[in-house]
Amino acid sequence: MASTVIGAGITIEGEVTSDEDVVVLGTLRGKLVAKDAVTVEQGGVVEADVESGPVTVAGSITGNISSNDRVDLQNGAKVVGNVKATRITIADGAQFKGNVDMDV
Repeated sequence: MASTVIGAGITIEGEVTSDEDVVVLGTLRGKLVAKDAVTVEQGGVVEADVESGPVTVAGSITGNISSNDRVDLQNGAKVVGNVKATRITIADGAQFKGNVDMDV
């Protein structure tokens, strides 16, 4: 499956909408809506609300996350915002500040 990649060194401001997976290596500010998975790699920064399928975070998200599947916060992840998902995992070493709503 194809992916939309926001590369390291790239900053996007505004609303990003994708029908495919989105991989963030750079910086995104605004809003992110994806039909499929969103992955924020280590070093990736998202300052936006995220609406998508499964979300995997190794970098940083400041904003609310709404997933129709699961949210995985990996070691080194930093999330500040509310999470709405059917499942959430928070690895040892991840930072999370916000509320969780699993009633999806």
